[in-house]
Amino acid sequence: MRDTFVRALMDIARQDKRVMLLTADLGFGVLSPFAETFPDQYLNVGVAEQNMTGVATGLALEGKIVFTYSIGNFPTLRCLEQIRNDVCYHNANVKIVCIGGGFCYGPLGISHHATEDLSIMRVLPHMKVIAPGDLTETRLATQMAYGTPGPCYLRLGRGGEPNIHQNALNFSLGQGIPLVPEGDVALLSTGGIFGNAVKAREMLAGQGVSASLHTFPFLKPLDKGLIEHLAQTARLVVTIEEHSVIGGLGGAVAEVLAELPGPKALLVRIGLREGFSCEVGDQEYLRETYGLSPVAISQRVKAALQESDQLGNFYNLSIRVQETIQNIQILLSKFDQVVSTDAKERIQEALVDLKWSVYNNEP
Repeated sequence: MRDTFVRALMDIARQDKRVMLLTADLGFGVLSPFAETFPDQYLNVGVAEQNMTGVATGLALEGKIVFTYSIGNFPTLRCLEQIRNDVCYHNANVKIVCIGGGFCYGPLGISHHATEDLSIMRVLPHMKVIAPGDLTETRLATQMAYGTPGPCYLRLGRGGEPNIHQNALNFSLGQGIPLVPEGDVALLSTGGIFGNAVKAREMLAGQGVSASLHTFPFLKPLDKGLIEHLAQTARLVVTIEEHSVIGGLGGAVAEVLAELPGPKALLVRIGLREGFSCEVGDQEYLRETYGLSPVAISQRVKAALQESDQLGNFYNLSIRVQETIQNIQILLSKFDQVVSTDAKERIQEALVDLKWSVYNNEP
């Protein structure tokens, strides 16, 4: 994704001299072609991410289209105040690029694990949040960030990601992309974990589970219409992300479903739970450790389907029990003069016990 981004940005910079790339003393090998080709459109500000963000805002307010570039949490959390107060408050045309979202820099520990960035960027006013899933989406996302006025956050992988999409995409701001449009289970993926979502779907298909697969390169704006459609047509909606489920794709989808009236699919959020990812290792090791491998994803979906079946059976049973209790109470009211007060009280107590035993899943 990193190299794809640089190539796409170079193509844009050739056509538009307003485009500038700022880095905080990182990415020399990758950014050298850009710096050598466009020396007047490139600036290394040194190890000073807060200053980089302020400089970018000033350039943007003078008419430039500015991309800031760094790794992991450095272009976001380290300079969050400047992003909020300088970039977002002024709705400046600054595009923040993170290389190494999720566990890409896993061996370097939690300081380099970018696992809260999507939720933090998503909450900022005016900010568009983009997390492409493969190389094709990365190229289109770079073009989208350039052509979209105002602040954008572009979260990319470090390198080595596959190119999954083989056909031309309808890549529109705020729209999800269906890879497999229909299925009993709806898999929703964002960012570089897309490849594992594809493999997990293939595993589920081999086990007789029909699953659709949709990539969500845009967390903000979010494709609420697609989420609502899937929640009303699938048995299970599953979000998959190399990020905390709090405020990320899982949190965003939960917000949509919470306001959706009527019957809807159950939601399963696959991602990092509360707490730091304190394990250290390469990206695949950490994905395995935190339940983001294809095998772990498919197993979680299968378990959720079984729980869904049990809940469905329980729901049907509870409805029948409630109907029975109502019928008994109607009969008691009809024969009020015949049944003694003591008998009615014992019957009511038995009905209450029956209701509680069903609700507590007791035999």
